[in-house]
Amino acid sequence: MKRIIAIAAVLGLGLAACSDDDPLESGGEQQADAIVIGSQDYYSNEIIAEIYAQALEAEGYEVKRDFRIGQREAYVPDIESGEIDLFPEYSGPLLRYWEGETDVREADEVYEALGGAAPDGIRLLDYSPATDQDAYFVTTEFAEEWGLESLADLADVDVPIVIGGNSELETRPNGPDGLKEFYGVDVGFTPIEDGGGQLTVNALEADDIQMALIYTADPKIADLDIVMLEDTENMFLASHVVPIASENVDEGAEEIINRISAAMDTDALVALNARSVNEQLPASTIAADWLAEQDL
Repeated sequence: MKRIIAIAAVLGLGLAACSDDDPLESGGEQQADAIVIGSQDYYSNEIIAEIYAQALEAEGYEVKRDFRIGQREAYVPDIESGEIDLFPEYSGPLLRYWEGETDVREADEVYEALGGAAPDGIRLLDYSPATDQDAYFVTTEFAEEWGLESLADLADVDVPIVIGGNSELETRPNGPDGLKEFYGVDVGFTPIEDGGGQLTVNALEADDIQMALIYTADPKIADLDIVMLEDTENMFLASHVVPIASENVDEGAEEIINRISAAMDTDALVALNARSVNEQLPASTIAADWLAEQDL
């Protein structure tokens, strides 16, 4: 009885409820192995992964969490080997990882290309309206000094520019090489291992770096004196939240995750992130509250 009450508290109107059947009939009792859910070492990604985990557990699925693994270079091999069954990814950056150079840019075509690039045994679930886009930011002072509105305007800056981001950015297509290829701009690079977090912001405000990679769903953007530079040449691909799954994620689990994806948009994602950043709440609390609020 306590288990049933806990399920109702987490899911409100519930992911389980459309019939009188025991939710375990289509869930965990038929699942041969626990579903291993992973996340990046990024608080927003962990929140989404925790939402997946709690929703599946409420339907009777056995779940194992493998959160805060690291960046793409660290966890994708575990997905490809089948050690991780379910992961909230981002369509454009993952396509870049698997395919490298690509001509596609828009959401639907990126998703289609991503499906073709996915290794055997890995499939895409429905992508979400929610986006969390890579973007470059400068301080308002720097933008005004050099008349910057877009990345193309960096060509007019005649002082050295150093960008800051996780160390992987140095060799990614949207790092220094991408800025040179798409915009003809030479930049330096400083690794700052906090995913565009406070350390990165501090370095930007102190002028230790002149440009920072910060995710567009970061709630602190609205409170900072920084400017996003428009990517006029579409160096960055569309980046929607997209769950990737192994064959261990059955049809019932897939349906649950797809309903979560449909219910989450960018505003909702920013609000979830704000609860982590501003209220310092754990991912488990944020996920449970969001699930309880949804009419799925």
